[in-house]
Amino acid sequence: MVKGKVDALLGIVFGDEGKGKVVDVFTPKYDVVARFAGGPNAGHTIIFEDKKFVLRSIPSGIFDKGKLNIIGNGCVIAPDLFMDEARELEASGYDLKNRLHISKRAHLILPTHRVLDRAYEAAKGKNKVGTTGKGIGPTYSEKASRTGLRVGDILENFQQKYQALKSRHEQILSELHYTDYNITEEEQKWMEGVEYMRQFSLTDTETEINQALRQGKNVLAEGAQGTMLDIDHGTYPFVSSSSTTCGGVCTGLGVAPNTIGQVFGIFKAYSTRVGSGPFPVELFDETGDKIRQIGHEYGAVTGRNRRCGWLDLVALKYAIMVNGVTQLIMMKSDVLDGFDTIRACIAYEKDGQQTTDMPYDTEGWAPVYRDFPGWKQDLTSLTSAYQFPKELKDYIRFIEEETETPVTIVSVGPDRAQTIYRY
Repeated sequence: MVKGKVDALLGIVFGDEGKGKVVDVFTPKYDVVARFAGGPNAGHTIIFEDKKFVLRSIPSGIFDKGKLNIIGNGCVIAPDLFMDEARELEASGYDLKNRLHISKRAHLILPTHRVLDRAYEAAKGKNKVGTTGKGIGPTYSEKASRTGLRVGDILENFQQKYQALKSRHEQILSELHYTDYNITEEEQKWMEGVEYMRQFSLTDTETEINQALRQGKNVLAEGAQGTMLDIDHGTYPFVSSSSTTCGGVCTGLGVAPNTIGQVFGIFKAYSTRVGSGPFPVELFDETGDKIRQIGHEYGAVTGRNRRCGWLDLVALKYAIMVNGVTQLIMMKSDVLDGFDTIRACIAYEKDGQQTTDMPYDTEGWAPVYRDFPGWKQDLTSLTSAYQFPKELKDYIRFIEEETETPVTIVSVGPDRAQTIYRY
């Protein structure tokens, strides 16, 4: 009988909520921290001991020396980028090789996958999805078409397998008339990354996780990106290529649904989105610029400007429903400290009709807002929920009533100490 539980920590709108910081805060409570989806297109920023780290593939529990970290089968890995990330951590004194295990079933991002990513995006013309160009989409596509390479493949006859897939990619690129590229240096470093990965424990992580659960150990599943970027439930086609929802925890780690315990849904006190796609609450005025500047809303990996807007309760309630969220965590509350009025989208409107349910196509819908007085107070020095100004308490209470889900944690700054428990 399974004794331990898998708690899921998920971004539940468009990602970039600050999952890395929360994982870092939560890690002491868990025995294992595991990433179950995504790849180096999603960066989790953590400020630890006054140093800033951006983790792309490595779980955010790596800073706790007593914990096992796992990259699950649902992830995709670029060996060269993984090597850079891991070596940076090792240079800062963190021993990865004894505490980081990688699933042999995780798929590999080849250099030619990145070229394909650019080629496919260029072929879309004006209908670009806005990918990061990291090769994520082509890698997951080949996973589905059963032609990809996995981590376990590097252990036997790898060069033959690699050359066969590379040749297939080159043929596709030729047919797309996309031939102006040179991956010679990139490929050399990529192969160096493959050799570097051999030093790690490449294993059947689904068996490892389930053995830990049977021993009564608890696992924290660290999500990447957000629910509205999920391949099935997001704003398709402007989505990622993996299952970013709670269902992805089961498929991306090999655990059964009955092992899932708490589902923590992380959201910002406002909304952001990177890349193309519908975003009904987007602000194109000075307010949006102000939120972006104060919140430093630029991609941790891409550096791209994030589109900013007010809190979207239509999207939030949808994400809570899809994921079975049991607790909410509100991030970046301090970004709104200086606003006289704070708004929340309570419905969408189009052609004279309103809806509070997430429509099939959110293009063309306009937000219906409810306004709240701002708290006009610096939150960053607060240490207790009892110190929250009335306006913030009212805003949180409204969110709880609308979503029927408790907001148990509020973040008032980037440091782990600026994480306030309400219950």
